[in-house]
Amino acid sequence: MSKHLQSTIALSAALLISIAADASAETAHIFWKDLRPATQAIAEDANMPMIAAKLPDHGETLSLGLQDKTVQLAGYALPTDRDGDLVYQFLLVPWTGACSHMPTPPPNQIVLVTPAHPYKMSEAYQPVSITGVLKPGMEKSQLFILDGVSVIQSGYTVRKAEVASVNSVPDTVTLPVSSPWSFLNKKKN
Repeated sequence: MSKHLQSTIALSAALLISIAADASAETAHIFWKDLRPATQAIAEDANMPMIAAKLPDHGETLSLGLQDKTVQLAGYALPTDRDGDLVYQFLLVPWTGACSHMPTPPPNQIVLVTPAHPYKMSEAYQPVSITGVLKPGMEKSQLFILDGVSVIQSGYTVRKAEVASVNSVPDTVTLPVSSPWSFLNKKKN
């Protein structure tokens, strides 16, 4: 192989690595607390974000600092639109059991996600990581649960999201042992 061809290949490889590094540098890896405004610190201090729903704004105050930014967030997927094991839209929530077995998180702790491609999901509350552009704004979704239909309000949307399975959610809420729903801690954590 000629030196010119070797140089061109090396330069092309370096350029591709540089482009990939720039793309990943633009993705903000966020946590659930980043979706709550600073005025809701009480919920974070108690390690129970569902308390935010009891605040005067009912958890409807959104954090606008991440608007239109590409973010990555891990949580639990709760399908709202599926066909068999293919999911076309889901709610991303910060703890297992949210919305169906436990109190619904406040809107600023729910992300309505539309995957770029249908996501194959074996069970509700599967831990996943999403990557995509975050858009603040209230949106309602119907959630079909055993005892009927619930209307859930989400504070954020991510459309055309890349979705990947993860083993755990780093900032998940672990329920107190005395909670009747503490069995959910063992299932996913």
